[in-house]
Amino acid sequence: MNRRNLVLAAAVFAMSATLGGVVHAQQDYPNRAVRVVVPWPVGGVTDIGARIVGERLSQNLGRPVVVENKPGANGFIGTEFVAKSAPDGYTLLLVSTTTHAVAPALYRKMPYDPLKDFEHVTQITLAPTIAVTPANSPHKTLADLVAYAKANPGKLNYATYGSGGSSQLAATLFLQAAGIQATAVPYKGATPAITGLMGGETDLFFDSIPSSLTHVKAGRLRALAVTSGERVSAAPDVPTLSETYPGVVYSVWQGVQVPAGTPKAIVDKLHAEISKVVNAPEVREKMLNLGAIAVSSKTPAEFGQHIAREKEKLAALIRAAGIPYVD
Repeated sequence: MNRRNLVLAAAVFAMSATLGGVVHAQQDYPNRAVRVVVPWPVGGVTDIGARIVGERLSQNLGRPVVVENKPGANGFIGTEFVAKSAPDGYTLLLVSTTTHAVAPALYRKMPYDPLKDFEHVTQITLAPTIAVTPANSPHKTLADLVAYAKANPGKLNYATYGSGGSSQLAATLFLQAAGIQATAVPYKGATPAITGLMGGETDLFFDSIPSSLTHVKAGRLRALAVTSGERVSAAPDVPTLSETYPGVVYSVWQGVQVPAGTPKAIVDKLHAEISKVVNAPEVREKMLNLGAIAVSSKTPAEFGQHIAREKEKLAALIRAAGIPYVD
């Protein structure tokens, strides 16, 4: 064998060994602890949901799954960290409506691309809102409220908090569908917004379901509609917006991504295992207690398509709400 053939044979051997090692690593995945980065503080609903999924995923994979909180800069710090992490399947990101659909419509400069910098694994939850009014409000139904707004232009108002938050975007979607106008009354959080609503400062508020249902059951608030596609088990007598306005649905959501370039075999395995987790009855029950509905995407690609649609939809809502870009 001449020198040229020897060099060629050595190169082929080296390439085969490398590819063999990669294939083995994928087949052996995971062989150590997996971390899930949550770009929000400890103790919030997002963090709790991640820990619920992580605990069960650890059991399924037979390896530790560690939740690591990296909060700051409206979720940018943790999200960018994962975008720049090794694409080996050992660093997962808990993504949300805020980081992947709202932020791109609010900030001209983003430290990551929600679609291009990640491989999509699966959606894990969706959480609709509920439209509530004071218990003594004359608006006993959604139709009553809409009729009042049309007969009295400029008099209806609604509570909101957080620029581009769920309360504001759900209200904007409803107002567009109903063809009415209302004045936004900003609060510093959900609790003062609820207090103001019960005190008669505002007419309407789109809130998380667990938070408002407590007051509905106590007779302090009245529920008019939920923004999910179907009625929710926690409030089966409350109609959906889409029953009156077909196709009008709003929910915040969470899901899992990994860095771009993560091997497809690993992405597919994570999709399969996490889907098993979120479809487990005990996990679904725990999520319901947080006000979320456990769901899974049929395929990783489907989750990517969902994010793309949500980006477009929420960007339009944010512009319609008159929320300016943050430079």
